[in-house]
Amino acid sequence: MSMMRLLLFITHTPLLLLMSDVCMAGNRELLVTTIKQDPYTMAKGSGLEGYCMDLLAELAKKLGFRYKVHLVRDGSYGRVDDAGHWNGMIGEVLRGDADLAVAPLTLTAARERVVGMTKPFMQTGISILLRKDIVSEEASIFDFLSPFSTETWVGVLIAYLLTAACFCVVCRLSPKEWGQPESEENKFTMLHSLWYAAGALSLQGAGPHPRSTSARVVSCTWWLFALVLLSCYFANLSSTQPPDSAHLMIKGFEDLANQDIIEYGTLAGSSTLAFFKNSNNPAYRRIYEHMERRKSFVSSMDEGVTRAKEGNYAFIGESVSLDLAVARYCELVRAHEVIGMRGYSIVTPLGCPMLKNLRVAILQLSEAVKLSYLHSNCVCVCVCMHVCVCMHVCVYVCMAVANLQLSEAVKLSYLHSNCVCVCVCMHVCVYVCVCMHVCVYVCVWL
Repeated sequence: MSMMRLLLFITHTPLLLLMSDVCMAGNRELLVTTIKQDPYTMAKGSGLEGYCMDLLAELAKKLGFRYKVHLVRDGSYGRVDDAGHWNGMIGEVLRGDADLAVAPLTLTAARERVVGMTKPFMQTGISILLRKDIVSEEASIFDFLSPFSTETWVGVLIAYLLTAACFCVVCRLSPKEWGQPESEENKFTMLHSLWYAAGALSLQGAGPHPRSTSARVVSCTWWLFALVLLSCYFANLSSTQPPDSAHLMIKGFEDLANQDIIEYGTLAGSSTLAFFKNSNNPAYRRIYEHMERRKSFVSSMDEGVTRAKEGNYAFIGESVSLDLAVARYCELVRAHEVIGMRGYSIVTPLGCPMLKNLRVAILQLSEAVKLSYLHSNCVCVCVCMHVCVCMHVCVYVCMAVANLQLSEAVKLSYLHSNCVCVCVCMHVCVYVCVCMHVCVYVCVWL
């Protein structure tokens, strides 16, 4: 009997501990710290929304705890300051000002030593964000000459002039080109010979054609040369025109480190900066030394995107956030190279009993493909909201123009036609706005 009790105790102890941890979390309201960054945490009236807020709601539903969210006071993610203390969200968790930190916090060894971190709920890497126009090859009106070198074009011009002169001489000396030498004028003058040779280069031809055998041999030779020349030209032209994905002169960090024209930087005190600082790669070390020497850091993600939009600045950040900026702003593009793959994790105090439960819950959500769905949903809503704001601005502009035009109208007929036009434009804009609102509400509901 005692042996049976011992076995029951050993078997049910882990389950009881797990239930006690959940109950302890559910007995009081957990304080959660976060930071504003699209699309993870965004302001919505007096509250917050975004990917991290949806993830927190799913975890609370699964583990059964209550929570209260506040923004981090110093606006930092978490790093060691000069005095050796942690700031940002990591510092709040260490000081006990927060029980959890739910934000795009990168899992690093330095943070893992002082706080507890869950399994990553999202994978990301480091990439480059910059404007399209400062990294794309400038188009020129002389780009059609690029398939051949200068020497080749000079040789083609000389061959063209010599062939035209040959036509003129052969047709003048050949008896068959003269029907009646005394009364009929020879049609193959130097001007017509140039025109005839140019017609062969366009594959169109230009009459009259030569009648003598010698002139026809010269003509066939020139036509064959023109056919081969045009085939080589169009083949080289298609190969010298890169596809849209290859317009970047800066395709990776090696290209960025080997140039001094475009300024670049990253978020001050971030894990991205620590990656370049601690790297043994020579190119990455040069990038860190350049940023440290120029002090080209930014204080927030929004500032980095803004500087990249202004031009002549490349912002180095995490690829997931950069992809959102590219989706919002058409003038921006992200480099194809992604390095330093890492993950975003939820932070708890060291030794927190909830850490294991959070890890298991995140794994369950990941296996159920819930995390990727939340991410795509938040990005969709964020972009739709951005478009909605633009449509509202368009409606207000139309209304202002309508009022201005109505006040300046003099003739009754002009007033009537103008009002009809403006009303139609306003109705179209309002209809599009309503459609965009419906799309946003459907995305949020889904």
